[in-house]
Amino acid sequence: MKHKILSRPAASVAKLKMDDGESLTCEVGAMIAMTTDFEVETTTKKKGAKGGIGKALKRMFAGESFFLNHFTATNDSQSLIIGPRMLGDILHFPLSGGSLIVQGSSWLASDTEIDIDTTWQGFGKAMFSGESMFWLKCSGTGNLFLSSFGAIYEVEVDGEHIVDTGHIVAFEDTLQFKVTKAGASLIGSFLGGEGLVCRFSGQGRLFCQSHNPPSFGKALGPKLKPR
Repeated sequence: MKHKILSRPAASVAKLKMDDGESLTCEVGAMIAMTTDFEVETTTKKKGAKGGIGKALKRMFAGESFFLNHFTATNDSQSLIIGPRMLGDILHFPLSGGSLIVQGSSWLASDTEIDIDTTWQGFGKAMFSGESMFWLKCSGTGNLFLSSFGAIYEVEVDGEHIVDTGHIVAFEDTLQFKVTKAGASLIGSFLGGEGLVCRFSGQGRLFCQSHNPPSFGKALGPKLKPR
């Protein structure tokens, strides 16, 4: 499988070139266009796996779809174009046996060999972070495609790094984090517009997005006409 990310970073789409027998699992609605020689299968589970209802329900809590779409090329040199629901960037991350923790709604697609599971963030962290109570844990070997709102940038953490809770896309499982206030006091943090942040520690890669949907929604909402 070959890939190319087009129109970065504001309106990215991923163009994939696949040969006979190659498959890709995508979130529902990700397909923009494709050539004719594809077999499309919709299931609640990883392609070829048993069960799947439990994981599908957990994916819904994380902001993803209950169903998954599997695209399998039935001839060589087939093209598939996929894109996210929000305007933003796409990151290609090659997994090689480790795990990547992905925030809910940022998973776009992955090879069928990659296992997509939902991991509990911790009730206390979930309540205070303002984010989803679940993360997607992507494990295995293969291609992984993530989406964002705005541009994606990478941070090499070696020690500590602080990120606003709404700007996290994904991070390697070698990192730990805790939710804390941005400033010296909780009231000051909220009055300053920063609120709560995630303090990452350890060594590993962290991927962030330049914008976040909640802030955009708050800015746009008052300008929309009531229904």
